[in-house]
Amino acid sequence: MQRQSISARPWSDHPRLMPLRRRSPAVDIGVQTIEAYGRHRSGRNAALISHYSFLSIFPLVLALTTILGFVLEGRPDLQAKIIDSALARVPIIGQTLGSDPSKLRGSTVVLVFGLLAALWSGLRAFIAVEIALDDVRELPREQRSSFAVMRGRALLGVGVIGGSQIGSAAISSIAGAGQFAMINRILLVIGALVINTATVGLTYRWLCSVRSPWRQVMPGAICAGVAFSVMQFFGTTVVVRLIANASPVYGTFATVIGLFTWLGLHSGVALIAAELNEVLSRQRITREPDGEPLLSMG
Repeated sequence: MQRQSISARPWSDHPRLMPLRRRSPAVDIGVQTIEAYGRHRSGRNAALISHYSFLSIFPLVLALTTILGFVLEGRPDLQAKIIDSALARVPIIGQTLGSDPSKLRGSTVVLVFGLLAALWSGLRAFIAVEIALDDVRELPREQRSSFAVMRGRALLGVGVIGGSQIGSAAISSIAGAGQFAMINRILLVIGALVINTATVGLTYRWLCSVRSPWRQVMPGAICAGVAFSVMQFFGTTVVVRLIANASPVYGTFATVIGLFTWLGLHSGVALIAAELNEVLSRQRITREPDGEPLLSMG
């Protein structure tokens, strides 16, 4: 009977771990955050977010291709310039530009389809974010947003939050290109860090059914913003170099695998940081009169 109760004990309450949790508040917070991440199935939610985010990328590439077809049609001078641009490194599009850019054709039907498909998958991704944040807050169903409200927030999220993340990734890739002085690169990295932190904080506030004050969401937003900036700065540099030196086939496969990994890391980091906010919030609420935080057992 005693053996059964010990085996049923959660890992976060292990006898060897508990003394360390009592001695170190940082360890206690970290353990609670990891335990909550598993309890709320945030890993599953992160995979769902990255899945729909990945699905939104290829319709955008399709729309970009047909837009290029409209722009390059009958413009051999512009075709020659764009072959030497950064677009030549984009998988699939890059191979067409390198071989014969005149093959690109604009199509209104394809453009509309690509934009609608990207909008649909983008909405699904942001709805998945809303559900994940509500799960982190452990909100009962009656306190969660309605069908219409969730989709309205997701639509604004696609425009504002999605656009700002694309902007910060572009800034980080420019900073990592090595074409600027060190001081300018540092300023670009700081700019991307500020955008990432503000975007994550806005996501936590806007896409959760229950609005939280800025002071509650900022610890996780800062942690996630720093992690995003590091991944964007070093990740884009490595990916661009690998794709540039890879063959067309392997470059395409590397891009697909890299995108899945990239999106999964971002989703996981964002939800871990959201769990951190909740752990810190609970500790603020459950403080003892002498100011010492109570040890929460999950």
